[in-house]
Amino acid sequence: MAGALRLSAGALLLAAPTVLAFFSGGYFAGPRLVAGALIWALMIAAAWLVPQPWLRQRPGQWALIGLLMLTLLVGLSILWAPLRSVAQADLQRLLLYLGAFLVAVALLRGRAGLTIVEPALGAGALLVTLYALAARVLPGVVNEAATQSAAGRLEQPLTYWNASGIVAAVGLILMLRVAADPSRAGRLRDFALGAAVPLGVGVYLTFSRGALVAVAVGALLLSVFSRERRQMRVITVGIGGAVAASILAALLPAARTLQGSLATREREGLVLLAGIAIVIAAVLFVGRRWAGSASERPLSSSRVLVASVLAVIVLGFVAAAAGNGSSAGQPRLGADSRRLASFESNRYSYWKVAGGMFVAAPVLGDGAGAFRVVWRRERTILDPALDAHSLYIETAAELGLLGLLALALFIGGVAWSASSVVYVRRAEASGAVAALAALAVHAGLDWDWEMPAVALVGLLIAGALVAANEEISDAASAQR
Repeated sequence: MAGALRLSAGALLLAAPTVLAFFSGGYFAGPRLVAGALIWALMIAAAWLVPQPWLRQRPGQWALIGLLMLTLLVGLSILWAPLRSVAQADLQRLLLYLGAFLVAVALLRGRAGLTIVEPALGAGALLVTLYALAARVLPGVVNEAATQSAAGRLEQPLTYWNASGIVAAVGLILMLRVAADPSRAGRLRDFALGAAVPLGVGVYLTFSRGALVAVAVGALLLSVFSRERRQMRVITVGIGGAVAASILAALLPAARTLQGSLATREREGLVLLAGIAIVIAAVLFVGRRWAGSASERPLSSSRVLVASVLAVIVLGFVAAAAGNGSSAGQPRLGADSRRLASFESNRYSYWKVAGGMFVAAPVLGDGAGAFRVVWRRERTILDPALDAHSLYIETAAELGLLGLLALALFIGGVAWSASSVVYVRRAEASGAVAALAALAVHAGLDWDWEMPAVALVGLLIAGALVAANEEISDAASAQR
């Protein structure tokens, strides 16, 4: 009975990011509060179901102390924050994240923890991306109009294209690992390899440069950590298929931009759907015969690193060859491949203002949610930004050195746990670590932390890695 209850609680936990994605990513108060109540109910259940749910090893304790400090600082900053309602919303998010991390550490223990996390979160990302793609390939069935802000970029159901991009990117990395894992069932590996194609198309149709960077980082680290010939071939086949399907999407303007008559969009949507299906079939054919026959002898880390870096450089040149930005130097607005070749962004202005906030109040910052107030006062461009578009820079601006210390403790504790797990169980942990690194890079470029459907994915992976390290350390202590 207890085992079934624990399995059900774990399934609810892993489904939370996917469910929140269909409620604007959990950005607004209602879904966020419901999710928080559910997570803390699961924490109570975990305390009862798991014999020793608490952290006993130093890396996990560091991570927990850091997240607790961050939560307390945000709560205390309500006293001096310029907008208390915004600071209170930030506190609600942190309480949700704290609970999710604790529940993940408690429930995702044992060797099965990481094994379940990869396909579960990858499948969730696939479901979200397929829903978004449905409006492109079946516009007569799933009706979606291009919003003014997205201008045709893939944004639903999260309502923000960059969030949709990083969700698809993390799902792609996780599925590439599942597809290369020889311990998985053959059907699951085929499913994961085929899933790489729509996930890759989802990344492309968001036209999110940050998501593409996350894919590059995740794929590179996945290759380096696994050091498997099979993994290198799976990455080549999976991403190659995604690129082929994305090229087809680029040639279908109505499907790409959600513009044009319904008849045109339906015709192009069917072409895109058929093309994706054909590419998936080709990917599975090649994957079974080429990737599946790879030697088990591991590659050297240096050879993997050089090959991965060269692949990233080649892809970068391909993106640059797509064209330039607009004549004003800014990236082209909307669903236009040429925006991918531009490094221009308003983020540099956000970061400059946030840096000034940190210099003015380096210890405690201006309080949670203060950036939007200072930005409106000091901005030199007409941009209604609410966030500094970087977890690390915004933490420095709003919570000062103490906030950065808390964040560093959390990230450092998780990284310490991850390094220990990779050392002992490289094959099991490589996908989770690569996906988490992709999320960490993207969090430095956008406001992922304010989008629970995105942040929870990282927190659940982090909790699973910390839980795995706890189990490894306990086993080592028992042997001694």
